[in-house]
Amino acid sequence: MSTNVLMNAPTVRPRHTRARLRSRRTSHARPTRSVLLTVLTALVGIYALVPLVWLLFNATKTQPDLFSSFGLWFSGDFALWDNIVGVLTYDGGVFVRWFGNTLLYVVAGAGGATLLALLGGYGLAKFNFTGKRAVFAVVIGAVAVPGTALAVPTFLMFANMGLTNTPWSVIIPSLISPFGLYLMWTFAADAVPDEIMEAARIDGASEARTFFQVALPMLAPGIVTVLLFTVVATWNNYFLPLIMLRDPDWYPLTLGLNAWNEQATTAGGEAIFNLVITGSLITILPLIAVFLLLQRYWQSGLAAGSVKE
Repeated sequence: MSTNVLMNAPTVRPRHTRARLRSRRTSHARPTRSVLLTVLTALVGIYALVPLVWLLFNATKTQPDLFSSFGLWFSGDFALWDNIVGVLTYDGGVFVRWFGNTLLYVVAGAGGATLLALLGGYGLAKFNFTGKRAVFAVVIGAVAVPGTALAVPTFLMFANMGLTNTPWSVIIPSLISPFGLYLMWTFAADAVPDEIMEAARIDGASEARTFFQVALPMLAPGIVTVLLFTVVATWNNYFLPLIMLRDPDWYPLTLGLNAWNEQATTAGGEAIFNLVITGSLITILPLIAVFLLLQRYWQSGLAAGSVKE
């Protein structure tokens, strides 16, 4: 019987042997996972970069070369500077006015939305009051509602107030960013320790001084992250200005380029198609510059709270 027991007993390997086998299985699994993630990342990167590369190549071409040369390569005549001059001077330089309007909407709308999200998120994260749970439910519900669903009611309300076809009809709705408020709320809850705030109050600092000198530097990554989201949303805003504005002098770049594109698709309007492409390239360059300049703050803002001690 003892012989049968020994023969049926499971084989027990030494600890170093089990560790070697485990590491061998892990070494075989990791390259497969790494290669798969690399391929997926490369596909997503190609999908995102191909339109930008196409735009860059075609912005250097003359109008005849746009339809006679390969889209993803340069043509014989390098006309980037001529196209830029054409964009800035066409129709009395209206593109420059559209660019200024977009900057106005971004500075007033996105800047104001970031400021309101900062103040509201900090207050909701660091102060207790009656109805806080109800406010949280309202904010979460507002995040779930798409902006397009509120565009028509907003238009009717602004029409009754006589604010349509004015910059205020674009700026005021842009001041409300439920997602920015929620993001700032969750960030401030972890980024600003309560102990530091209590220490500042014990030292005699007022709430305003505690906010500006103690909490605000800690909230810088979150502020930049919210600012980036609101700037991109306001810069690319199309539907709200479309229903609010009728005067082309108040158009942002999105509406202005769409008007040029409609003109280019009509009979006899093909001569400005190169201006539409070059204008689109000029439009996205500020966003790229903002992301590159604020990348360090943005990455730290997204990673905040991911590691806890």
